[in-house]
Amino acid sequence: MILVWLPKAVENRDAQLDYIAQDNPNAAIEQGDLIAHHVGQLIDYPELGRPGRKQGTRELVIGGTPFIAVYRVKPKAKRIELLRILHGSQQWP
Repeated sequence: MILVWLPKAVENRDAQLDYIAQDNPNAAIEQGDLIAHHVGQLIDYPELGRPGRKQGTRELVIGGTPFIAVYRVKPKAKRIELLRILHGSQQWP
């Protein structure tokens, strides 16, 4: 399996981390590292997240952060697509 960050997920992550960095750059780096670590586990465990609220998606709660990674698994293409990185208080879909 390969992990693909779709543009909206990259945009979400960057916006969230930029917001955190305004007050605490070190916290933003730590949060970014946690996101990368947890999302990276999907390569070996694509079903790690819970079934998503939107059909065909899964949601990975990123421990130690307020974030949720929304993704879909494409078994035939052998890829995992990260769709969004949401703050836990955001509405989805």
